[in-house]
Amino acid sequence: MSAKPTCLIVASASPQGVSAASFHQSFSLVASVFNLQTATPGGKPIDFVGVDESSARWVQDFNLKPYATPAKLESIDGARYQVLLLPDCPGAPSDLAHSGSLHRILTHFIAHQKPVCAVGQGVSALCCATEGQRWIFNGYSLTGPSVFELVRRPDFANLPLVVEDFVKDSGGSYTASQEDAVHVVIDRHLITGQNMQSTSLAVNNLILLSSAK
Repeated sequence: MSAKPTCLIVASASPQGVSAASFHQSFSLVASVFNLQTATPGGKPIDFVGVDESSARWVQDFNLKPYATPAKLESIDGARYQVLLLPDCPGAPSDLAHSGSLHRILTHFIAHQKPVCAVGQGVSALCCATEGQRWIFNGYSLTGPSVFELVRRPDFANLPLVVEDFVKDSGGSYTASQEDAVHVVIDRHLITGQNMQSTSLAVNNLILLSSAK
């Protein structure tokens, strides 16, 4: 039997944190299929937000596991991973969206057509990958949080980046469904989910895409 492929899960380290529900769903789906490595800027611990009764116990258990300690994103070699997953991270527009280290990893994944999946505000992390004036996902179709979804956030006025605007301004093709509706877009090796509710469908498609390679 061949060795399991390795999935890199990149999460935000900013105070706005990582969606507990999206991360929980993502992790639960990929854990049996891939070897996993988590990474954050600076290797900072993952700060889960939106923890509720259904995820509280899982978060508690997760934090005791060895893989709960992320690697430093800055030291990650993209060539060692076959799959990249960016769960819904409300903090991503503040750090991952401007990460040179993630840009380097994404450039490798695009060059080798390796599967990439980003969900909700995790999609904003893809915005880091600009070379000069050109976005490396120029010409791709994708989704992410709509303005209608983001405007409900109390910090909307201070968001450093709005995915919908960035994609349209950078030569991508953006679509969205109704607020909180499940909406997933697949274009070549890139899978994007509009919001936290789209996590399961997006990640299941990542698993399918990976097994087809």
